Amino acid sequence: PFAEKLIRPTLSELHDELDKVISPQGCDDFSAVFWKIMKMSSTFLLQEPFEDGFANGDELTPAEEAAAKEAVEPKGVIKFGWIKGVLVRCMLNIWGVMLFIRMSWIVGQAGIGFSCVIVLMSMVVTTITGLSTSAIATNGFVRGGGAYYLISRSLGPEFGGSIGLIFAFANAVAVAMYVVGFAETVVELLKDADAIMLDEINDVRIIGVLTIVLLLGISVAGMEWEAKAQIFLLVILITAIFNYFIGTFINVEAKEPKGFLGYKAEIFLENIGPDFRGETFFSVFAIFFPAATGILAGANISGDLLDPQVAIPRGTLLAILITGLVYLGVAVTAGSCIVRDATGNSNDTISSQFQNCTDAACKLGYDFSSCKVTSDCKYGLQNDFQVMTMVSGFGPLITAGVFSATLSSALASLVSAPKVFQALCKDNIYPGLSFFAKGYGKNNEPLRGYVLTFIIGVAFILIAQLNAIAPIISNFFLASYALINFSVFHASLANSPGWRPSFKYYNMWVSLGGAVLCCVVMFVINWWAALLTNVIVLALYIYVSYKKPDVNWGSSTQALTYHQALTHSLQLSGVEDHIKNFRPQCLVMTGYPNSRPALLNLVHAFTKNVGLMICGHVRTTSRRPNFKELANEQIRYQRWLLKNETKAFYNPVFAEDLRQGTQCLLQAAGLGRLKPNTLVIGFKNNWQNGDMKDVETYVNMIHDAFDFQYGVVVLRLKEGLDVSHIQGQDELLSSQEKSSGMKDIVVSIDMSKDSDGDSSKPSSKATSAQNSPAIQKDKSPTLPLNMADQKLLEASQQFQKKQGKGTVDVWWLFDDGGLTLLIPYLLTNKKRWKECKIRVFIGGKINRIDHDRRAMATLLSKFRIDFSDITVLGDINTKPKKKNVAAFEEMIEPYKLREDDMEQEAAEKLKADEPWRITDNELELYKAKTNRQIRLNELLKEHSSTANLIVMSMPLARKGAVSSALYMSWFETLSKDLPPILLVRGNHQSVLTFYS
Repeated sequence: PFAEKLIRPTLSELHDELDKVISPQGCDDFSAVFWKIMKMSSTFLLQEPFEDGFANGDELTPAEEAAAKEAVEPKGVIKFGWIKGVLVRCMLNIWGVMLFIRMSWIVGQAGIGFSCVIVLMSMVVTTITGLSTSAIATNGFVRGGGAYYLISRSLGPEFGGSIGLIFAFANAVAVAMYVVGFAETVVELLKDADAIMLDEINDVRIIGVLTIVLLLGISVAGMEWEAKAQIFLLVILITAIFNYFIGTFINVEAKEPKGFLGYKAEIFLENIGPDFRGETFFSVFAIFFPAATGILAGANISGDLLDPQVAIPRGTLLAILITGLVYLGVAVTAGSCIVRDATGNSNDTISSQFQNCTDAACKLGYDFSSCKVTSDCKYGLQNDFQVMTMVSGFGPLITAGVFSATLSSALASLVSAPKVFQALCKDNIYPGLSFFAKGYGKNNEPLRGYVLTFIIGVAFILIAQLNAIAPIISNFFLASYALINFSVFHASLANSPGWRPSFKYYNMWVSLGGAVLCCVVMFVINWWAALLTNVIVLALYIYVSYKKPDVNWGSSTQALTYHQALTHSLQLSGVEDHIKNFRPQCLVMTGYPNSRPALLNLVHAFTKNVGLMICGHVRTTSRRPNFKELANEQIRYQRWLLKNETKAFYNPVFAEDLRQGTQCLLQAAGLGRLKPNTLVIGFKNNWQNGDMKDVETYVNMIHDAFDFQYGVVVLRLKEGLDVSHIQGQDELLSSQEKSSGMKDIVVSIDMSKDSDGDSSKPSSKATSAQNSPAIQKDKSPTLPLNMADQKLLEASQQFQKKQGKGTVDVWWLFDDGGLTLLIPYLLTNKKRWKECKIRVFIGGKINRIDHDRRAMATLLSKFRIDFSDITVLGDINTKPKKKNVAAFEEMIEPYKLREDDMEQEAAEKLKADEPWRITDNELELYKAKTNRQIRLNELLKEHSSTANLIVMSMPLARKGAVSSALYMSWFETLSKDLPPILLVRGNHQSVLTFYS
């Protein structure tokens, strides 16, 4: 019943009107339309939806989904339970050769007390890591990949990708380590039997290569065969352990000269304390701790577990407990019945009447002092690594246990490395490694990964000297443990609703302590290996961060970013504004972000890493708004901004007209203190040719901004700003689309019929899904550009380039709070504008030029603003040239009201209908201000015709007194035929201060 995949209906299918959901578009014939209608009818009319919105039968519960997945899985797939899949593997990996050939020596060095402390310290680290692993493993379904999967899905691809690679490599080299350990044991047996083939090193190589070939065959044969081999090896290992414990109770007289005297209080008391000989507590701890690793052996095959969420916590933690108890048992029993030094000579006995005994052996009838003096004792805890073989009931079983421990650990590593590596390659974190992602057979076996692991293993086996690489491998494992612990702390700190593991026995601070402990242990084991490990992890982290893999796993890094942003935004909302902390936070009316690149790039230049930038876009429509399309475009264009490394937010709104939409943005854009304080718009180049109602709207936008206490910035390029009318040009596509890697964004946006239209106004017609720039690429053939469009394209890209040596001319004609000075300062601090010098122009009188210049220089110095020159315009109040006045009169002629030529009532009606018209009274009242704009343009052409950018105080018009046509005429007259000019008017609140 679960074979058919059932899909959750979309919100639109449940919420939209039926005529929208059931559309014949896309159906080839009438029957297809009829079938679709019947399907929708059965879904929406015949079935009663649940309260949560799922139609009956259209959605599976998680349990049903799991059952469905199980039903459709191919037969023959091997899945393991928690015992065979996790417990067995972890115990085999933790019980290594250390148990049989080094644990007794550790007791001899550190004593029973400190040996137990060493074991318990190791158990603390591994238990905390096990708890963290359990928490991550129970926070949703776990796929294959083990430690890599757990870390990458928790902390993100940067940490996961870096640790996954070294973890897989560590497991591959660990195969060689365990195989060499096995081979060395075999060679020792051959040496005792005088059966060496060539020499000891080459024999290790030969036996090692043959062994790894055998292990590879078992692994490739399938997980079931590998699991059977592990069970067989575990039986041998457990038998060997019991053989040792049983042997401690069998007191054989022949073993006494070698230091085994049975359980005696004297031996226990003597061995309770340490007797370090050339070692320290931490050096002994460093030798033991690698034996405690291997707790991820079960998690590494998470993809082959029947229920990873149950198997990993239960199997891992129980394995840590059982193996820890065995290590403690060996430490206590060995220290209770074996002395530290013995000669092995049965004649070294003394009389029971001898009273000058100082050690346990002496008190028990043996005098081993002869070898102690010369430090050539061959037996005892301190000297004989084969003590457990000697003590055991049947010695060869201990040798079999050593074989079992080494082979099982090698087999587990040989399986783990390819599984982890395959998961890493599947995620395409490192594109060059995707070859190894392919799996074979029903179990998706990573055969290519097996071969690679085999090659790495053989390479290190042939070295035959792994003492140098062993500390690095241990540190690689510890780095993984540290990141697993940190993952739990990080996820808990982020307080994401998605972090809700069913395993509750963890604590974020304990996990953080575990991460710190792992790092400390790394340096305790080997400081240079720890440094090398950290350098490798950091290098891989930087590489993955730079490559920015296109994945979204909902990591705790993302959750913490949100949490911090929310916390800091709330904290910021309680902070009062201060002049020293002022930042230009700009609402930039770009329309579609890629339709006015010059406006976008210039504002981004002075807001990047300094202030907020919001790209406002008002979508006007006479029909019902398509909010779904708006939401899709918001996501798409925000992605476009990110791909183009533009630090800005895209904020589109639907409104009946441009002014209403801008008012919405002025009021609602931003969050708390992260709210715009400056409106940036492009100059309306086509104002003389378009509808004057649009001009009225444009001017009212400026008035609205001042009403909302915004500063206003207007950018004018003589070529224009809007490139959206240019269709399918390769140059534009190359500069804005290809460089960013975005293939789904079209630069050619038909938003306005006018080539140089209102720089913030979209087309009055709603953009349909078919011709939306963000939906599909323009497929019209490339046409040659006319001269005007060519110049427009070049001008639109001028702020993307590095500005050469030039000037930013600041015409500070009115004290608006200092915004006119602050923007050029921020701009020239950026890399692209670094070579431009600031020149300051101010108004003044001829007889006070030097005084005004010194005063301005002093003021700028107090403001800490560098400048190259200050020019005092003593002739600023000179009357403009007559030809320029005549040109102005000619420009405004079509916009005059001419009230003298009509009745008063008719004039008043016309003024009411067309409020943008200029009255004679208004013209006379503002004659001086008009002449000032004409004169300023003359001065601008004289002084700043070669500037890279002009930043100038914007003329201000009194609302209700100056008509839109006159105001736009001032703008036009002031800024025509000039380099790029930025007209700035702050909100008359100070943004600069003298004080620190």
